[in-house]
Amino acid sequence: MSKRIRGVRSRSPAPISGAETVHARVLNIPEPSLVVLIGATGSGKSTFAARHFKPTEVLSSDYYRGVVSDDPNDQQATQPAFEALHYLAGLRLRLGRLTVVDATNVKPQDRAPLVRIARDVWSATPHAQIASLVHMSCATM
Repeated sequence: MSKRIRGVRSRSPAPISGAETVHARVLNIPEPSLVVLIGATGSGKSTFAARHFKPTEVLSSDYYRGVVSDDPNDQQATQPAFEALHYLAGLRLRLGRLTVVDATNVKPQDRAPLVRIARDVWSATPHAQIASLVHMSCATM
């Protein structure tokens, strides 16, 4: 079983004029999968997740910060928030559920626990397909 995500847009310069063109894409994500959204704060990860995945499939670091501290912006709650997020990601994957992690995940050490969880559940090396899915300016968000 796989989930098809339609209408994902990417931008690229037109070969002759240099103007940007928008391409519609379809992503096929096998289920179960661990999808890790990666990007700077304000880059559109949460918007992308809300647009393309069920709310129950998305584990958001901001949400779990709020769960543990009553404030989704409380950076002092980051460690316990990620402990909860990683625990639930492991549970969902063991139950064969598509799991989407919505957090910045920009550093390899931030993604390492998720790689370990995937390896523990599937006994395999996780693979990533890198694509420029969303082209948004952080300044305009």
